[in-house]
Formats: sequence, structure tokens, C-alpha cells
Amino acid sequence: MNSLEILDCISGSIGEDFRSIGLRYLEEYIKVRAISSAYDKDWKTRGEIESAISLASTFIDSLSLKGSKTTIRRIEGLSPLLVVDIEASSGYSGDNTVLIYGHIDKQPATGPWEGASDPFEPRYDGDRLYGRGVVDDGYAIVAAGIAIANLQRSGLEHPRIKVLIEASEESGSIDLPAHIDSLAGELDQVDLVICLDSGGFDNERLWRTTSLRGNITMTVDVSILEHGVHSGSAGGVVPSSFRVLRRLLERVEDSSSGAMVLPQLYCAIPSEVVEAARINAIEANDPLGRIFPLKDGVKLPGEASERLLDQSWRPSMAFVGIDNVPPVSQAGNVLRAKTTAKLSFRIPPMVDGQVATDAIVRTLTEDPPYGAHVSVTADEPASGWFEKPLPPKLLDILDQVSLATFGKPSGACGEGGTIPFLAMLDQLLPKASILATGVLTPASNAHGPNEWISINAAISLTKALATLLASAPFEAGIS
Repeated sequence: MNSLEILDCISGSIGEDFRSIGLRYLEEYIKVRAISSAYDKDWKTRGEIESAISLASTFIDSLSLKGSKTTIRRIEGLSPLLVVDIEASSGYSGDNTVLIYGHIDKQPATGPWEGASDPFEPRYDGDRLYGRGVVDDGYAIVAAGIAIANLQRSGLEHPRIKVLIEASEESGSIDLPAHIDSLAGELDQVDLVICLDSGGFDNERLWRTTSLRGNITMTVDVSILEHGVHSGSAGGVVPSSFRVLRRLLERVEDSSSGAMVLPQLYCAIPSEVVEAARINAIEANDPLGRIFPLKDGVKLPGEASERLLDQSWRPSMAFVGIDNVPPVSQAGNVLRAKTTAKLSFRIPPMVDGQVATDAIVRTLTEDPPYGAHVSVTADEPASGWFEKPLPPKLLDILDQVSLATFGKPSGACGEGGTIPFLAMLDQLLPKASILATGVLTPASNAHGPNEWISINAAISLTKALATLLASAPFEAGIS
């Protein structure tokens, strides 16, 4: 049976299941304030991460998957990991294993959200379901579970499947290595990894992610005074801690262009990537030039293909947080004693995260202006990822399935975000094929206000996933 015949067997019931049991689960998941541990130091006592992982486990159990074993794995002091192990169907003749990945932890609920809506209350608007975590990455367990359930209900053969749902991805997957180590013996036979935490430029086709940037986060503290003093007395005499911070940041970022200064943050861009960016810029109609909610009159620099490379293969810095600065309503005429900033650097796929981190920290702390007290606390860096070539027959299947479910051939693009799991799995399973996909688009606004998922796109992705699970081991030659 080819992939299109498989799709014909299962397509109708997948949509019905997603709109009923799938959306019910997502509505409940949105309500859980499962903020990742990097942003909620009291996550253990708050219990929201535990609630989210239990909700996912209950959802899988409700599907009554044949040959399925669901386990919540725990390691003292770390966030839990949900593992669903589904035996190969009785008529399956191979020894292939497919690993499906997602996560249930969430970014903080930045705002304000449209219409003063609550980020943790589900809200529908046509095809869109709004809520924190819904597209990053609450739908993954729904897509995996419903795809497998429909394969089994249709009597279609499938290989052994393992589903991993972690709870620290938004914190850089800091807890995942220990869980992976404990699972190493169970993952040896994995032939294909399907990561459902990515996407592409739009929801019009099945997108394949070909690369991801790495991520480095750090806190920079600049201290000048023992305490704040009258700005009239000290202004012009005592250097401002904010001005010192600005000068330090100039060492790593050219403020006129936004380009990173340090050579350790760059790598050569493969020629095939440059060509793919040129083609995507044309075929996707300059996606990064039209998709962000810019204020009237704001213009993006550069041209379409260069923007794609800037997003996926060049380093960048974002100033994401600041402390020791009072709100405007409470700001008196005081020269502040210190300024503390949180920075997030994105680094190209083939740049070593630790080398880049060391270079940034050294540059920010050496010989500070005016002898200011400067300290930098860097989190564990997450290196990027570059896709290994996939089997040609698997690529053919992706095209067929995308045409049948979305109406257009599959697409491929680099992404500017980070999924630490993929670099980790690439080292652990060097022979496995890794497919990173999903329904996340820049317009979905994960991490920001008004995060949403396209219900129709999620249904199409679930159909595509079911077809891949049934056809890839037979047709793609993965072994």
C-alpha cells in the first residue's frame, strides 16, 4: 500500500478526532500555567509542570492504543519526562523504531494579549485557537496520539513507536540529557526521529526544517555605586551604569546594523543554503518581510533572501530583560546604582556554543569602562543543528503527503530558533534520519502575545504524520 492509499484509509476520522478529543485536550492544556523552570524557580512546589505532564499522560491513556505502555519518568530535582512506548503492529515485519518528540513546558505569558484576553484561557477565532503553549508545543502529543490511534483503528501496519514529551525545552532542555542517558539502551534501534516542535513560513504546506540556530542566554550586571544618588549631584560626574552597559554591548554588536562583531559567532554558510534562501524568498514571497506585526512606517533592512539567511545562518542578539530600573511611574531623579540586563544570542547551526559563550563573556568583562564592576552569568549554551540528508524516498513521501493534505508540495527552510534535543539526538543516534516539522510559523507568535495554532493545519499535519508512520519504514529504506 502506498502513502496515498494509506491516507485515504485514515484521513476522515483524523479530522473528527482532532476536533473533538484533540481540541478538548488543548483547551485544558492551555489552562495549565506550566511555565518552564528557567522562568519559574518555584515550579516544583507550584505543581503546574506536573499537572501538564499528567494531563498528557491521561490523554494518551484515553486513546487505548494497542501494545502501548505510558510512563512518567522522574529523576530527583529534574522535570519529568513522558515516555509512550507502542509495540510494532502484529503484522509488521521489520525491526524499525520511530521516535516522536514534543514538549509541554511553556514560555512566560508576555502581553498584553488582544482584547485583554487571558493567555491561559482558550479562545477561538475561526480556524485559530489562541492560548499560551498551544503551538509551542501542546499539539505534539495530540498529533502523535491521534495519528497512531487512527493507524491502529484502520488496521494499518506500523513500526515500533516511542513518543517523548519533555518538560524543560523552553529552558534549553536542561533536564533532558539525564533522561536521555537513562533511556540510551532503549533508543539504540531508533531509525527515524520526527520532531513536532518546528514548522516553516506558513500553514500552506508540510514544512521540513533543515537547520536551527543555537542559543546562548546570559545576565550582565553593571554596578557603579553602592546606592542610588541625586541625579543633579552626580549627573555628568558619575558614569551611568546604563551608559557603561551600552558601551559593553557595542563590543559584541554593531548598533548601527545589528551585526555581531565577534568572529567566533560566525560560520561559513553552505552554498546550497544560500541558493535555497534565494528560491524560498521568491516562492514564499519574502515571508520575513511581510509576516511580522510592524508599526506603520517601520521598514526592515536588507532584501528578501538575505533576511532568510540573517534569521537562520547569522548570529544575532536580543535584549530580552532588564532589572534595577524602576517603572516610569515611579522613576525619580536618581542616578541608579546598577543595571542588570538579560541577553539572548542566536548563533549559526555550525558554531560551537561553548566557544561562542566564552568569547562573549570575555569580551564583556575585560577592562570595563571606568573600572565598573561587571559580572556575567551565562546559562549552559545550546548549539544549533544542521539536517543530515534524508533518504530520497522519504522526501518523495513528504511531497506526496503534503500535496494530498495541504494541496502544495512540501517545503524546506532553515529556522532561527533552537531545539536542543536535535543536536543531542544527532550525537546519540548518528545513523538515524531526523525530520523536524510542525505547524509553527513566525505569525503564530510563540513566546509572544496572542500565540495561536491553525486547527486545519494541525489536522493536515496529523494526517501526514500517520501516513509517514505507516509508509516511511517500508518505502524510505530507513535501517
